[in-house]
Amino acid sequence: MTKKTIIFTGGGSGGHVMPALTLIAKLPGFDIEYIGGRYGIERTLVSSKVSHYHPIFTGKLRRYFSIQNFIDIFKIGLGLLQSFQILILKHRDTIVFSTGGFVSVPVVIAAWLTGKRIYIHEQTTRVGLANKISSKFADKIFVSFEESLKFFPKEKTELSGYPVREDCFSPVSEKMSLEDIDLKKINKPLLLVTGGGNGSKLVNDLIKDSLEELKDNYFIVHQVGKKCIAEYLQFKSDNYIPVDFINENMIEIMKLADIIISRAGAGMVCELMAINKPSVFIPLKIAQKNEQFHNAKEAEQQIGSLVIEEDEISDLNLIKIINKFNNRNTIVREEETFNNGTDYLIRFLNS
Repeated sequence: MTKKTIIFTGGGSGGHVMPALTLIAKLPGFDIEYIGGRYGIERTLVSSKVSHYHPIFTGKLRRYFSIQNFIDIFKIGLGLLQSFQILILKHRDTIVFSTGGFVSVPVVIAAWLTGKRIYIHEQTTRVGLANKISSKFADKIFVSFEESLKFFPKEKTELSGYPVREDCFSPVSEKMSLEDIDLKKINKPLLLVTGGGNGSKLVNDLIKDSLEELKDNYFIVHQVGKKCIAEYLQFKSDNYIPVDFINENMIEIMKLADIIISRAGAGMVCELMAINKPSVFIPLKIAQKNEQFHNAKEAEQQIGSLVIEEDEISDLNLIKIINKFNNRNTIVREEETFNNGTDYLIRFLNS
């Protein structure tokens, strides 16, 4: 019997790719393919996990005027043509599952033109422009937060929760090493800092400005992003490890960490809520509709995370931020109250 095919799409950032990877790992009975950007982070993360990766041209969707819009409209058109050529050859029962990001729009439109079933998943508390457009063509829309339901047509939208990785609910590995250092045997509290898969200059600078004082009190793992790794390697020491991108071991390090400082992408927020780890969030101010702020406020309400807005950073150094975090109001959340969307979505795809 021929396996049913599911084609995932989504990218531009790790936040759009990780939910797809979580679901892909739980769908061994399907032929899984992926349509993504030629140079996007999704190609690096996904290619080895699927039977075929289809690279297409991508163009960014912007809500503001930019000369680049005129160039990107042609890239989007090429991406649509490429997606159509891929999908027209697929069986009508093929499912297209989009996790958002600008790469997904031409794929979803091509899927609609070729009569495929289309499901989309919105990770954030606010709606990205890509998913807003894609929702017009989708057969079913899934959202991570109840607050997001109001942005989509009621008759085809369901609250599924965010598909967090299974590792969130397993014990920490007996030995958790990073660059040959067993993080379970370090003799200082572990501080994990991340500005997301691509890094954040603001978060990186915050660490750099307080690095010497921090090293006296913490062992620091710092995800700086590919573009910044060369600069930060010069600061590497016995108590400070800068890395460009943490992939497979991120959940393990999160569970071990005593303090986590992060941007507030939906994936990071939901996974920290899943492991019940109150953290310090510095939401990206220019995120669409200030979505990261609203993501972080969910964690503040549920597990007592601290939310520091970018405009507050100039008045605080990192030591003050950590002290403020340590003095926060503690919230105890029952584990079963976390809404994990993985099983929900897998059951739906298998039905």
